[in-house]
Amino acid sequence: MSKLSTNSFLKGWKQDKLIKEIDKMDTYQLNFKKEDFNIKNLNNPDNQIQNHLIKKFLDSSGTCQISDALFNLTGRNGVLNSIKSINNKKTYGRIITAKTDSDDWGTSLLAIDKAKKGEILLILSLGELSAIWGELTSQCSKEKGLSGTVIYGATRDIDFLVDFDYPLFTCETTPNAGKPLGMGIINPKLEIENITIKPGDFLFADMSGCVVVPQELFSDVMMETWKIMLKEAEIISEIKKGRLLSEILNLS
Repeated sequence: MSKLSTNSFLKGWKQDKLIKEIDKMDTYQLNFKKEDFNIKNLNNPDNQIQNHLIKKFLDSSGTCQISDALFNLTGRNGVLNSIKSINNKKTYGRIITAKTDSDDWGTSLLAIDKAKKGEILLILSLGELSAIWGELTSQCSKEKGLSGTVIYGATRDIDFLVDFDYPLFTCETTPNAGKPLGMGIINPKLEIENITIKPGDFLFADMSGCVVVPQELFSDVMMETWKIMLKEAEIISEIKKGRLLSEILNLS
């Protein structure tokens, strides 16, 4: 299958028609370039076409490929190992951070108020086990158009959230909660599991786990992810032809 460069594909098309054509195409029909992965175009209403292309690419990828790509470039995988999916959803976006004590779920409300459509909340909860997230905060975040929430701490209302259509990832679950104090910090730099996380960094999470990519490395990591995806597609094609994986990888 011949590939189309994104530049040539974009040229000469009206925006609404082009977006419909992008939706029809297989991701592997496109030939992405580094400039296609400008993180400023993610959820950018002023550049809907490039935003749509990035989203199409990300919808076809996963944490395993992105983590491998980051490791190939930096020697670090960006994985928050304690974070797991509550409801088997996939999400990605730029991060708005928050830091709060576990007895203060009010800071979560302030973070929701601060976040913009398409962003992901990453909240660090400190102290004894107590939920800073639950049904009402998830309902509010979904209505606002946020892409998901990652709690480095605990959430509650799992009986509701497990079937609710809002991506939620957390370390722990517990039924108890604190108070709506609102005494935490919005958009601080976080240090979690030896990973430095800044507001505006990129987060990708799915059933395999959660990966954080520094915003300044986004373009490079996405290009490396694209190379990995193409290589995997080639390997799968060879497997379907009857070749052994050990043979393809030169292990036999």
